[in-house]
Parts: sequence; structure tokens; C-alpha cells
Amino acid sequence: MSVTSSTAVVDQLGELPPGHMQAPPRSWWDRSFRPLLLAGLSVGIVVLAILLIFIFVSGWSRLTPTLWQNMPSIQFPELAGAQSAIMGSIWVIATTACISLPVGIMAAIYLEEYGNPNGRFFRLVEINIQNLAAVPSIVYGILGLGVIARALALGQTVITAAITLSLLVLPVVIISTREALRAVPQSIRFGSLALGATKWQTIWKQVLPAALPGTATGSILALSRAMGEAAPLLLLGAVTYITFNPSGVMSAYTVMPIQIYNWTSQSRDEFHTLAAALCVLLLVILLIMNGVAIFLRNRYQRRW
Repeated sequence: MSVTSSTAVVDQLGELPPGHMQAPPRSWWDRSFRPLLLAGLSVGIVVLAILLIFIFVSGWSRLTPTLWQNMPSIQFPELAGAQSAIMGSIWVIATTACISLPVGIMAAIYLEEYGNPNGRFFRLVEINIQNLAAVPSIVYGILGLGVIARALALGQTVITAAITLSLLVLPVVIISTREALRAVPQSIRFGSLALGATKWQTIWKQVLPAALPGTATGSILALSRAMGEAAPLLLLGAVTYITFNPSGVMSAYTVMPIQIYNWTSQSRDEFHTLAAALCVLLLVILLIMNGVAIFLRNRYQRRW
């Protein structure tokens, strides 16, 4: 509408009543709520910055190649490293990805594309997924110890840790994949079906590629959470002195969070410095994983 026509409409309707376009006056609570939010955010940022600075300053002297090249040592902390913990984390997270990602993505496809939202089984599965996403990680450790390690007789091995962590991150993978599938417009599905494609061909060739950025982002964030978990693995027996790299999924292992826990429990200050250095290395790895997730989301996400 042009300025002339807008003026004519105002002339026909007459002058608007006073205060018609003015916002109502805000109360003191409305005016103070935003500063309170900023104050809370500032406190969290300041505390996080202090912790990060303390860790970097404490562990900077041990951020050398010996940290990831040498094995742990109890008698000689100046020569100790965390190679077994780093390789153990790689083995555990890689096995976790091989278990949780296919299962989570297939479960999300079933719930979003094939499931009946009004069915009892569908509602039961959906409620359980939402509830399991809020279960503390230590509960998964108890489950892994009682069922996977003892009942299934898998012992304190990489596969036990991977299955337990897969159960931990599976709800996150399912929920993020469902959201990515739900964001794909229905017109893509209808167009593919109208051209003669089957339902599975439509999902495999059209829907999944379109939902790949969101799926990859959620999966990477879920795996980064699994890499930083220590509570479930404490119950699974990962608190062991390991001076060798895992040779397979049935091998004994340790991971970086557990190695940090072991070093901080020592009395000598040299081990505390090693723990701080390994904390820095773990933070760098997690930041890289989160950075990759953000890059994939920003680079390949489509605006429908």
C-alpha cells in the first residue's frame, strides 16, 4: 500500500484514538527481568572462564608430545603420558558410533515415517524415549554392570562400555534424527511417490539426504557427550592401570575421563598437572567435534 492510499484510509477513518499504537507501560518486574537474565548469564560465563584459565595455566607445562606418546606411569610422573587412555577413548567412541547411530537412525525412521501415532506401541515407545533422555548417566552404568558385564558375561571390555554408552546416547540420536526428518517438507515425499517411487526409495533417496545435516549434527553432539562421560564407566571397571592400547572390542581399556580421575586421586602435584593437561586435550577434542557439528549444520542445512 502506498503512502497516498494509507493517508486516504486514515482520512476516511478519522484520527486514531490516543494511545492506540502505544505499548502499555511496563512494570518494574518487566524492566528488571532482562538485567537479571544478563546477570545470571554473566555469572556462568565468568565461572567457566575462571575454570578454563585455571586448567590451562595448571596443565600448560605438560602439553607436550609425551602426553599422547607415552604410557601412564605411577613411579615417574615426569615421563607419564595418556596414550592408552586416548586410544581407549577412540575405540570406545568408534564402537559406540557403530552401535548407536544405525539403531537410532532406523528407530527414528520407523517412528517418523512408518509408525502409527495413534497406536499404543507407538505411544509407549515415544514416552520411553523421552523419559530415557532424562535418566542420569550413573543409572546406565548400573544397568551395564548388572546386565551387560555380568549377565551377558562380557566383562570389563570395550564392547561393554560401548553398549552402555550407546544406550545413554540413543535417545538423543533418535530425537535429533526425528526432528531432522520432520523438517523435510511433505511435498518432497509426495513428489517422489507421484513419480512412481516406493516409500522406501523415497526415504532412502530423498528424505534421508535432505535430513542428513540435522542427523549428523545431533549424532556428533551425542558422541561428544559420550566421550566426556565418566560416571557409567566408573561402575564398569574402567578405573584400572592400563599400560597398553586396546587390541579389539574384547580388550581391557581405559578412557580419558577415567585417566583424569586416576591422576587427580594421586597425592603428588605432578599428577595433578598431568590431569590438567589431559583436561585441556579432552576439551580441545570436544570443541573440534562440536565445531564440526556446527559447520555441517551451517554448511548443508537447507531453508525450506
